[in-house]
Amino acid sequence: MPAPAPKLAADCLILTGPTAAGKTAVALRMAERLDAEILSVDSVSVYRGLDIGAAKPTTAERARVPHHLIDLVKPVAQFSVADWLAAAVAAVADCRRRGKRILLVGGTPLYLRCLRDGLDPLPPSDPVIRARLQAEAAAGGSELLYRRLVSRAPAAAGTIHPHDTKRIIRGLEILEAEGSLPDRSWGSSAGDQPPRFPCPVLVLDLPRRLLAERIDRRAEAMFARGLLDETRAALAAGGIGPTAAQAAGYAEALACLRGELTEPEAIARTARRTRQLAKRQRTWLRSFSDAVWISG
Repeated sequence: MPAPAPKLAADCLILTGPTAAGKTAVALRMAERLDAEILSVDSVSVYRGLDIGAAKPTTAERARVPHHLIDLVKPVAQFSVADWLAAAVAAVADCRRRGKRILLVGGTPLYLRCLRDGLDPLPPSDPVIRARLQAEAAAGGSELLYRRLVSRAPAAAGTIHPHDTKRIIRGLEILEAEGSLPDRSWGSSAGDQPPRFPCPVLVLDLPRRLLAERIDRRAEAMFARGLLDETRAALAAGGIGPTAAQAAGYAEALACLRGELTEPEAIARTARRTRQLAKRQRTWLRSFSDAVWISG
């Protein structure tokens, strides 16, 4: 049986879209008009202290509207989709107890898909296998591991981006432990018709060129606001785990602190990776057949 997801109903609304499309500003206005509270659907915002790179709502914005599923764990922690679903179930129940509507806001499509479909049970992580695969990825690149995944589980590999090292490693880890990899665990849906959300889904988007310009400005602003200092502080406070360390902005900040990139190079790489992320988000979101797309 899939891991349980929150029961979405008429008191719920989802606002999603590619990164930098302006979801935060729109969500605040919507939540105030609906008397709703906001549940973050963002895989980086769960980490405490990683504020700038995650573009978290400010203290003033959180004072306007209560936010949930932000600052849940330390940056060094491993935080799975199942962990997020469990936290989302509790947050939805909390809002309902107080008679509040629920506005789910964010652009992590895997969270959204699992929110809709639940999550297939998977074996626990094997630290020995994972460490070996991580070492192989560091030495030979994610493409080498991706080709191995394609050869052993082509259907599942087709739902993973070739540069998504985390999920590639997880897939190979499951293959070694179980001998097979269920396609649906990576986001594919069973049945002839795509499943539908039981509540409205709005996708906020911008013209491609305008979004790219906003992403470039955001990357510059992140470093200007102190992303390097924030990353340095997280390292000093206990470290940044492999999941958070792969996020756009933090991976480049870490490389910059190691002397592998100059700051301008880190900014340019962050912008490029974020543009690639936005493209993948759009592709994922088009699979939500019941979503309504709106211009930001």
